[in-house]
Order: sequence, then structure tokens, then C-alpha cells
Amino acid sequence: MKDTPMGKTEFIALFALLMSLTALTIDAMLPALPLIARDLLITDSNDTQLVISMFILGSVFGEMLFGALSDAYGRRKTVVAGVACYLVGTLIAIFSQSLTLLLLGRVLQGFGISGSRIGARALIRDLYRGEQMAQIMSVIMVIFILVPMMAPLLGQVIMLQFGWRAIFVAFLIFSVLVLSWFLLRQPETLLPERRIPLSFSNLFHCLKLILGHRRVMAYCSVTGLTFGAMLVYLSTSQAMFSDFYQVVDEFPLYFALLAAGVGASAFINSRIVVRYGMHRVSVWALLGMTAVGLLLLLGTWFNFGVPPMWLFLSCFMFILFFMGFIFGNINAMSMEWLGGMAGIGNSVVGSLSSLMSVTVAVLVGQLYNATAYPVVICFTTVALISLALLRYARLSPAVSL
Repeated sequence: MKDTPMGKTEFIALFALLMSLTALTIDAMLPALPLIARDLLITDSNDTQLVISMFILGSVFGEMLFGALSDAYGRRKTVVAGVACYLVGTLIAIFSQSLTLLLLGRVLQGFGISGSRIGARALIRDLYRGEQMAQIMSVIMVIFILVPMMAPLLGQVIMLQFGWRAIFVAFLIFSVLVLSWFLLRQPETLLPERRIPLSFSNLFHCLKLILGHRRVMAYCSVTGLTFGAMLVYLSTSQAMFSDFYQVVDEFPLYFALLAAGVGASAFINSRIVVRYGMHRVSVWALLGMTAVGLLLLLGTWFNFGVPPMWLFLSCFMFILFFMGFIFGNINAMSMEWLGGMAGIGNSVVGSLSSLMSVTVAVLVGQLYNATAYPVVICFTTVALISLALLRYARLSPAVSL
């Protein structure tokens, strides 16, 4: 490894925590959604899903900006600026007295978190390439998954003891600690001579090249669709467990059980991706996700919209298991073709995929009707479309920017 005084283990731990701030900020809020609806007098329970989706919407706008800043001013400054915006949004959420103000805080949190995420990914791209980058990302994903596995339980414990606003206080403390570690241990990796000056003409030129790259755009679409399906699951999971099986207090435990599948696949991926390749592993995962989705859809149909709990749990554990192979590999494949545009390239890819994710999450989330149909159909359809997109990417010219 170069450009860092840290050992590989410390590097992975730091960046896993830095990147897990996104998942923590989403998942720790899940048990609090009913209480937020009650305290803020929200009449339509589906509107509480906006607490999740507006966070992602904020990241869309942040990714449009922070990628260019990362290439122009360096990775460290981008991470610091992003976390600073995140802290402002967190403070607004802590003191919010209406859904509108809370959502404003969530948008600012998402805006800021995109800076830390883009800066971190670009920094990793500076240090690693190809299959090795996919392997590093998969190892990071294993640690990354441990945080969201425990996040709902952590959120519930904090909420029961101190109220839902205290969850945001926990976000504040966690982000400050991780940022301090980053500043102390990670130097800049983008040399001055490799930086791209911040100008409209440069931005337009880079944007044109990226949007015209078939492989990058195909991988971007797969990321957006699959993460959109994941957001649908996250925003409706608390409601599904409550409506289907009357599971309320035990929800964090079931959520952690299902999330374990993602962690397991991320670990396995780190072991097999170098041997079999990112594309092949991703295709296998999408085929498995399609098969399990169809099985769950059949079980849902035979049980009038609510599958037996054992079928729901087992199928979603496998769906999330296959998801764990997709995220790390698809991100690495898209970054591989960005060349020297790692910052702005990640920005464009991230903003487009996030916009697609929010669109899927809001549209499908509003269709939730106390049955499993919207969520299951969403996952199955996304898997099928993603398979077609990977085929399209494979047949497209292999040209690096």
C-alpha cells in the first residue's frame, strides 16, 4: 500500500466505519418511524418513509458537487467538507419540531454523507485497481454490514431510554470520532499534478465522456435499481414485520438476522472474486436473486399477499445474501473504467444511481398496502433488468476514460 501510514487492517477498519455512516444513518432510524409519526402528528404512515428516501435524495445533490471537488481539491478536504455538512443536518434534525424541518435535516445529512462516501471511494481507487479493489471493497463490506446489522437495535435502545432525537445525538458523536481518526491517520492521495481544475468546461467535458460510456452507465443503472430495491425493503421492513407478523419489539433482532446474509456474501466475495471475476460472480448473484424472488412471489400469491413467516425470512435472507455480491462488484466494475476521473466519475455515477434509487423507493414505497406484493415484485423485476444490463455492458466497448 502507498500514501498511507496505516497498515492494511487499520485502513480497512477506518474506511469501513467511514462508509458505514450511510447505513447507520438509515437503519438506526427504522424502529423510530412510528414514534416520529406520533410525535410530529403525521397522519399518513407511508409519509414516514420519506425520512429514509429524503436522506438518499440529499445525496443525489451532494454527489453532483463533491466528485468535482474531490478531483480539484483532493480527497481529504472532500471527506471533511462532507462530514461537516452532515453534522449541520444532524443538528437540525435534533431540534426539529415538524416533519418538514426533520426532512430538511435528513436532506442535509444525505448531502454531506455523499462527500465522505465519494472522497473515501476515490481514495480507495487511488490506491487499488481491478480485482484487488473489489477484494478490498468486499472486506470493507463485511465490517460495513456489522454496523447496519446492529443499527436498528442500537436505535431502539437509545429511543426507549432517551427518545428518538437521541439517535441523532449518537450520529453526531460517531461521525466526529470517525472524522478525527481519518484526519489523524490518512494523508492526501491525489497528487497536485493529477488534479482537475474546477471549471464548467471541465465538468461538462467529463460529464459528456461518462454519460457516453456504455459500460459505466450500465453498471450505474444496476447500482441504482438494486439499491432502490434495497431502499424499498428498508423503508417498509418495520411496517411489514408489524403488519404481517405483529413483530414490534423484536424487529431489530429479525432485521439483524436477515442482514447477516449480506455480511456473509461480502466475506465470501472477497475470497472468490479474484478467481472467478466480478462480472461472473455478479451474474450468478442476480440469477439466484431472481429465482428466490420468484419463489417468494409464488408463496405470497398462495397465501393471499402475506407469506408464512418462515418463507419470508428464509427468502429475504437469501435475497440479501445475493445482494451482498452485487454492490461491491458493480461499484468496482464501474470505477475501473473511470481512469483519472475517479472523483467526478464517482460523482456522476453516484448521483445518477441515487436518483434512480430514490425514484424506485418512493414509487414502490407508496404502493405498500400491507401485503408483500410491492416489495417482492420490485426485487424480482430489478434482478431481471439488471441481468439484461450486465449483458449489455459485456457486449459494449472496453474503453477506459
